[in-house]
Formats: sequence, structure tokens, C-alpha cells
Amino acid sequence: MAAARRARAGPGFGREAQPEPPVPQGLLRAARRSGQLNLAGRGLCHVPPHVWRINVDPPEEALQNLSFTAADRWWEQTDLTKLILASNKLQSLSEDVQLLPALTLLDVHDNQLTSLPSALGQLENLQKLDVSHNKLQSLPEELLQLPRLRSLLLQHNELSHLPQGLGQLLSLEELDVSNNHLTAIPTSFALLVNLVRLNLACNQLKDLPADLSAMKSLRQLDCTKNYLETVPPKLATMASLEQLYLRKNKLHSLPELPSCKLLKELHAGENQIEILNAENLKHLNSLCVLELRDNKIKSVPEEITLLQKLERLDLANNDISRLPYTLGNLPQLKFLALEGNPLRTIRRDLLQKGTQELLKYLRSKIQDDGPGPSEEPPVTAMTLPSQARVNMHAITSLKLLEYSEKQAAEIPEELFHAVGANPVATVNFSKNQLREVPPRIVELKDSVCDVNLGFNKISSISLELCRLHKLTHLDLRNNVLTSLPKEMEALTRLQIINLAFNRFKDFPSVLYHLPALETILLSNNQVGSIDPVQLKGMDRLSTLDLQNNDLLQVPPELGLCENLRALLLEGNPFRTPRAAVLAKGTAALLEYLRGRIPT
Repeated sequence: MAAARRARAGPGFGREAQPEPPVPQGLLRAARRSGQLNLAGRGLCHVPPHVWRINVDPPEEALQNLSFTAADRWWEQTDLTKLILASNKLQSLSEDVQLLPALTLLDVHDNQLTSLPSALGQLENLQKLDVSHNKLQSLPEELLQLPRLRSLLLQHNELSHLPQGLGQLLSLEELDVSNNHLTAIPTSFALLVNLVRLNLACNQLKDLPADLSAMKSLRQLDCTKNYLETVPPKLATMASLEQLYLRKNKLHSLPELPSCKLLKELHAGENQIEILNAENLKHLNSLCVLELRDNKIKSVPEEITLLQKLERLDLANNDISRLPYTLGNLPQLKFLALEGNPLRTIRRDLLQKGTQELLKYLRSKIQDDGPGPSEEPPVTAMTLPSQARVNMHAITSLKLLEYSEKQAAEIPEELFHAVGANPVATVNFSKNQLREVPPRIVELKDSVCDVNLGFNKISSISLELCRLHKLTHLDLRNNVLTSLPKEMEALTRLQIINLAFNRFKDFPSVLYHLPALETILLSNNQVGSIDPVQLKGMDRLSTLDLQNNDLLQVPPELGLCENLRALLLEGNPFRTPRAAVLAKGTAALLEYLRGRIPT
């Protein structure tokens, strides 16, 4: 074996048999200087021995007696600290890995490994080990000897159990064992007091050990797609928890989490929850996202209005027949999903108008709480007669200018005449036959902040619209738009734009330059690509909906957009990420993409 290694490393030997070495010498030279070697995606079936021996053997140039510059004095060069062997065809790793004791990062994800060498236990400086997307069925006990290991990624393997002593990895901050065949979690997990992120998704867990509550640093716990029927009450004491994913289990009720004061996201969709108790909600003062879609919930308690920081509430596909009107008073709520419920007090067409219209309606019902459930017309619907007699009450009291669902080709002049000096905050000209933005809309530029032009036949955006400098919400869905003008950069306060069901083939580049944008809804178009670098620069962007477009690939750098709370990509023709990854939610999708970024 030693002779074979020398022959492989020596000058000129075996060149006829292997004309192109799998690892270029230039790459090895650079690795000796930087301490980093990236061999990802090279089709390697095994790791050449001289890679393991890079710190031990002199380089090939030295054996050839070539002269060295000061920069190339190999005997002074750094030990290898980072080795990336991802996306190859490796079936095993050599025990010679122990010859790289300075390694802090070893990445062998996306190979065909069925086992790991026990010599891994000698890499006492190792901080991150990524062996995800392999075929591992067990882990060597020696792995538990790594005192500095902070990140252990084991997702997408064939593990049916974990070593009982896993709790010995006291420095561990991130552990991902998702997409395996685990039926139980070792009780020693309780010792992982520095763990920040724990991913148990897509296994076969029927319960969680109550000892998990000892993880005082845990901020993110993902238990998506298991067989959980309950959550241990002791988990309620996890004071650092910020994100809890319980989707696709068999829960009959939400867990009570009285001590989870920092919890920002609770995802419990696709369970069997029937009752939403006030006790489940009243302590969650920091909650921003509550996702309860596809359950059997029949009513929503008034106490939901205690969640003053709530930004996203997803109650789609439940059995809810009525909502508390006070829901309209939640000050931060930007997204409310209610489709698929037998709601009696809210018309279906109102649901289709979007969150802001729905919240306005709920607020109006608080004020006049007079009409019973059988009386439908919301205050925000002005019911103008066909001859366009103006409802001055709506203009003066509600600051609303509405002319919707008239199938009109243009907006009557009388409407704009009637506004006069009254400040109008909301304009609703949706569901007509408009082919252009009404030019006189510019007369409202000093007050209007919400404009709905959805469900028309508008093919281009006029410069008049670009002068509405106070605009925060713009709804242009279901038109025939193919582009947006550069002049829209003037809409510096715009927070939400809805461009769904148009004809965009390119992502409108002007959107990258709108600093206040928080929500971009661009589903059901023909967008073929996005620029992740520009998106990363959009500091406030939290929701990006690109469902049902023509994206052939998802750039891994999109994973760096860590402000995104909702990234929706279903219904595009790309092959990766696969549907199973998309189904795990935004946080898991972003993490998956980050793991695909070439380093």
C-alpha cells in the first residue's frame, strides 16, 4: 500500500495509466497555502491517497527538485483545515482521514457513503461535519469523541437509530437528522445544552422525550412530518425557543407554551386539531407567524387579538364558520389565509380581494356591528348606482373611493370631481374592463396609500401611477402586464405589490430598487429567472410568491435571503429542490439552498 502511494505521488510514475490526475496539482498547491481544498462535483469514486497525505508528503514539485519561490515553500505552508468532497460518487472514506488532524470542516454530503471511518474520532479540531444525502445506516461510536463539533448534518440518510451517547457532543449547536427512519430520540439529547437548531423532520417519531426541555439554548425545533399525537408539557419551559414546526403530524390540539415568551413562529398545519383554546394563545406575545392550515378547527377565540405582533395567520382549509371581527385590529397582520372554510359572514369575493380589504371589512363590522350574519354588504363596498351617483359618506368618513365590479371601460369623471379637497386613502377600481390606469388618479397623490386595480385589462403602468409617492399597497393582479416602468422607483414607500396572474416573462427589475418592499406576489406568470444577489439587497422583503412560473432552476444563493419568512416556489418546472424540500417550509428551503452554494 505504501509503495502504491509513493508511486502515485512520484514524478512521472503511472502517467500512461492515468493521463489526467483527478486532483490537479495547482489545486493542491493552492490548498497548501490556504488550508482549504474543494473537490466537490468531480465525479470521484474514491479520494486519491495524496489528498489524505497533503500535510504529510512533500509535493510532487519537490520530488522533481524544482525550484521554489518564497511563496511556494511547502514546508512552511498551512495544514488543511477545510476539505469539501461533496457531490461525488464516494462509497467510503479512508481511515487515513486521521492524517488531517487540523480539519475544522469536512463536507461529504451528496455521495453514496454507507459507513463512516472510526478514525473520524481523532479529528479533535473538527467543528462542522456534513454527511447528509448519503446512505448511512449507523454512526461510529468514535464520532462522539469530537469535543469541538458544533454542526452535525445527517439529514437524508437511512439511519434507524442514533448512538445513545450523542449527548456527549457538548459543543453541538446545530443537529439535523431529518429524512431518516428514526423511531426514537436518545435521552442523552438532554445534555446538548448549547444546541440552537434541532431538525427531526420526516422521521417516524411517535413521541418526543420530555428531557428535550433541558436544551436551554434551543431556538429552532423542527418536528415536521412525524407521527406525534402530543407534545410533552415540559417542552413549554423552553424559554429560548423561537421557531417550532409541528406540521404533518397527528396532533389533536396545540401545545400550551406558557414560558415560550420568545416564540416567533408556530407551524402546526396538516394535523387533526379541532379546538383552538384561548390558553394555547394568550402567552405567545412575540408570535409573528401562526400556521394552522388543513386542520379541523371550528372557531377562532377572541383571544387571538392578544397576538399583537402577528404578521401571518394561515387558517385555510379548516371548518371555521365565523371569525371574531376584532381580528381586523391586529396592527401588524399582513397575510391572512381563510380559503377553504365554510364562512357564513364573509362573502367569497371579499376573500379574493386580499388581506388588506378583508381586514378593513372586519374593522368596519366592529364599528357598526349592526347587520346580522345574513346581511352581507361590507362598509367598504360602496354599491354605487350604475349612473355613478357618488357616495360622499364613503369619501369623507372612510377616505375610500370605490368603483368596482362594474365591468366599466373607464371611471366616471363625477367620481374624481366629488373628491375635491377630501383626502382619499384607498382607491378600489378592481373588476372592471379598464385598459389603462385612470389618468386622474394622480390628483390623489398627496393622500392615497392603497390602490386596487386588479381584475382589469391593463397592459402598461402609466407615469401618473408612479407619482403616488405615499403608496404602500398596490394590487395589479389579473391584468395583462408584461413589464413595469423604471419610473416606479419613485414609489419609495411601497410595501406590498400583487402582480399575480399577469404576463411577466422577466422578474420586473424595478422591484429590486424599492427599499420598503415587504411582499412581492408574482405567482401565475411566466418568469424564467431571478437575481438572488439583488433580492438579498432587499432588506425588508419577507414574502416572495413565485408559484406557477417558468423557473428552470433555483439559484442556491437565494438561501442567503435570510429575511424571507415565506418563499413560495411550487408549480415551477425546476427539478431541484424537490417537492419534499418545498413542503418543509421556507426556513428549511433556505437552509437547503445555502447548503448547495459552492464554496
